[in-house]
Amino acid sequence: MRRSTIQRIGTRLAVLLAMVTAACSGGKAPGDEKIVHIAGIVASQNGKSQFIGGLKKVQDDGWLDAELAKKGWKVAWVPVPTAVGGPVVNEGFAAKTIDVAAYGDLPAIVAMAGGVDLRLVQPNGSGSNVYLAVGRNSTARTLADLKGKRIALHRGRPWEAAFARYAQSQGLTLDDFKIVNINTPAGTAALASGKVDAIVLIQAEAYVLQDRGLARILWSTADAPESWKMLAGTFVRKDFADAHPEIVQTVVDAFVRQAHWASLEENRDTVIGWGTLMGAPLDAVQKDAANTKLPWRERSSPVAHSDITEHFAYVADYAVRTGLIRTKVDTSDLVDSRYADRALKEQKLEGWWQPAGTPR
Repeated sequence: MRRSTIQRIGTRLAVLLAMVTAACSGGKAPGDEKIVHIAGIVASQNGKSQFIGGLKKVQDDGWLDAELAKKGWKVAWVPVPTAVGGPVVNEGFAAKTIDVAAYGDLPAIVAMAGGVDLRLVQPNGSGSNVYLAVGRNSTARTLADLKGKRIALHRGRPWEAAFARYAQSQGLTLDDFKIVNINTPAGTAALASGKVDAIVLIQAEAYVLQDRGLARILWSTADAPESWKMLAGTFVRKDFADAHPEIVQTVVDAFVRQAHWASLEENRDTVIGWGTLMGAPLDAVQKDAANTKLPWRERSSPVAHSDITEHFAYVADYAVRTGLIRTKVDTSDLVDSRYADRALKEQKLEGWWQPAGTPR
């Protein structure tokens, strides 16, 4: 990579970090009022940034703000652009300008490897599908057919581990391919122009390309165990949770309320429609939403199933094996289900979702 390119990336990241810092500090109020800083991914709509998915629902609902106000606290919402989500959130966690964040699995492991002690206090349902798409003229029918070929893969992003797991299941590794480390927009352009042979994508992105006749989906995590999917969730700094357990409980209460609302059949269309906030057309979002074996209710489950703990153990192992992190992260204590369990009990939702001991 050229030095000028590195400088431009560094400058953009510095600007984004400054924006996050401003968002974190700008909400401070005088007196004894205390603030919990919650970060999440935002998308641009009509020139404005807004949170996506369940975080948007929690913010719009206002219940969390009202409950925290009773305790003398308020929320400072920290918007993070999707292009640099993981690094910016991790920087905020390390600097303690972010207390809670809704983001993905691999970045969380990277943060922990860097010395940030995190806890996953609520999984974000069933996870997101990862796809491998090949060019429209490709003759490849299996992953082995792509051996030695060029695959666009944005390294260090949550979907990398899922693709690596698929390769491993086929007796291959990333070294068997010519990995082109570029972001999704550049990767899709490269696939359309024939500069790469395949691309790894998440959620509706693969259907967008396929519907335009620019690609063909070769594989997805819908054909794999649940533990292979890209998993996001609500993470909290352990030191913050230890100091303010009741505030963390209130935050998790709000997210469990949102999860229950999302699990109701009458809200299905609205929840699926959230996927269009990232720019994908509704038809592509609907196809991705239908590409799962889980019933609708389970897709928003806050229950910490065994496949979730197994998933993080694999991601941590993969990250250290491939040099994404230098030291192995112990994930045995990462999942802390106490908050979600209490929320389920107090909201009379025990039994609404499959219990943790049942296979999915």
